[in-house]
Amino acid sequence: MVVIGAIGRALAVIMAALLVEGCFSRQAWPPPAPSRRAGSLSATGIASWYGPGFNGHRTSSGSIYNQDDLSAASTLFPLGTELMVTNLTNGRTVDVVVNDHGPYVHGRDLDLSRHAALVLGMVQPGTARVRMDVLSTLPGGPALGLRYLVQVGSFADEGNARRLQQQLGRYYHDVRVSAATWEDNRYYRVWMGTFADRVSAERRALTATRIGLHPVIIAE
Repeated sequence: MVVIGAIGRALAVIMAALLVEGCFSRQAWPPPAPSRRAGSLSATGIASWYGPGFNGHRTSSGSIYNQDDLSAASTLFPLGTELMVTNLTNGRTVDVVVNDHGPYVHGRDLDLSRHAALVLGMVQPGTARVRMDVLSTLPGGPALGLRYLVQVGSFADEGNARRLQQQLGRYYHDVRVSAATWEDNRYYRVWMGTFADRVSAERRALTATRIGLHPVIIAE
């Protein structure tokens, strides 16, 4: 059983070590199915964009988000991946670099910077159906389909799960509670993520161990 009060005190000690990850909400599941196009990895899905509310915040890669850069947030592709994004409605294209995790909103697969959204002509509608073609990626390459979660607690009492979610939510924007039933018993699991690769999930899990939690990495 996690001691909620002790966690609250420990969180303040490690604030300097935490990289707060911008642009988190809920990710659609499953991700769009990958396909091969012109010899490179590609996927289709729904893109949205994020701007003023996140401008100047630190991204998952450690860089500062600038809405005037050509960048994107993704959980389908690892950080550092360069993508060519095509608006399937009007045929416009733009090259972006993935420097953040997200979006976590049901039905959305990519969050573009405001500049990238302007190039694609999708600022006013807010979303667009796009194709995402990989131009380059870091060693290891993108592995579409498998995603990782960090579970930091499992409770029979929903109130305990919500309290832990609230405390961790001060430092992370991707903490959520997921209910599950097993043998007529109801459990409430506190999750962080999802993450596009296991290394990113392990980094997050490490910060959780420093505040007395016992995280478990879950692959889906």
